[in-house]
Amino acid sequence: MGVTTENSEFHYLPLQAQALGAPVPPVERLTLDLPDGRRLSALHYGTGDPVVTLLHGAGLNAHTWDTTVLRLQQPVLAIDLAGHGDSDWREDADYSAASLAPDIALVLQEWTTAPQVLVGQSLGGLTAAAVASAHPDLVRELIVVDITPGIDTTAGPAVLRAFYEGPTDFATRDELVDRAMSLGFGNTRPETERGVFLNTRVRPDGRIEWKHHFARLAAKALSGPSGATDAAPQRAILDARGWDDLTGTNAPITLVHALRGFVGEDDAAEFERRVPGARVVQLDATHNVQETAPGELAELIRAAAVSPA
Repeated sequence: MGVTTENSEFHYLPLQAQALGAPVPPVERLTLDLPDGRRLSALHYGTGDPVVTLLHGAGLNAHTWDTTVLRLQQPVLAIDLAGHGDSDWREDADYSAASLAPDIALVLQEWTTAPQVLVGQSLGGLTAAAVASAHPDLVRELIVVDITPGIDTTAGPAVLRAFYEGPTDFATRDELVDRAMSLGFGNTRPETERGVFLNTRVRPDGRIEWKHHFARLAAKALSGPSGATDAAPQRAILDARGWDDLTGTNAPITLVHALRGFVGEDDAAEFERRVPGARVVQLDATHNVQETAPGELAELIRAAAVSPA
């Protein structure tokens, strides 16, 4: 495993592991050719067949789970959703859970040998629910991290909108790190540099651009006459489908409610009411629980992974 090469996507892992006092697991990049010609990519951590599959949120990528995986120390599959990380962008720009779920089902059929503990954060959580509902044979337990179908995530925090109002490409990664930190992203410069490095790529012309499609789409929307799009009908469709997916899932369901995240008390209560039998676990974390409470999240995932199938 090439984790020490300066330009490797894995060169941050040893330092992260050292800080945690944890061993560095073997890790490899996998790529799957989809029937429509697109490619989907994922990271396989550990040895042996994965028992846990992780789906990130909008604008992130599989590496958002690195610290959680180091805490977990089990075989794990972390997938780059379409339009993110090393997975191809969709030509139709449809990144709804219903459109993303078939890709994930194909990946699980190809790269896993047993029903998974399927963990999804934000957009990944809604996608995981869609997979669990449509393919009960692939999912033994569903963990949804800080999202419910009723939450409007299209607007996003004002600071995030301001971030995407700027250019979609940059001369250097340092330029992008400076911009991110000026808007309050990242606690330290090294932390921000890591996030920028893992979520950007160098174009043939030498310019730096985001790997995820959402930055391009957000910038395009913001450049319109009103700086907004009419997303209300789409949100309504997604909300109805999301609740149907959750209530149609046979596997045990846990909602991780981040106390400093997107899910509020009323949202968590509605989740418990509409999804009878589901468990709600509160963690002191921001929306990206995998980055701000990785140890607690890893313990929750580990308990699900070792429980009888």
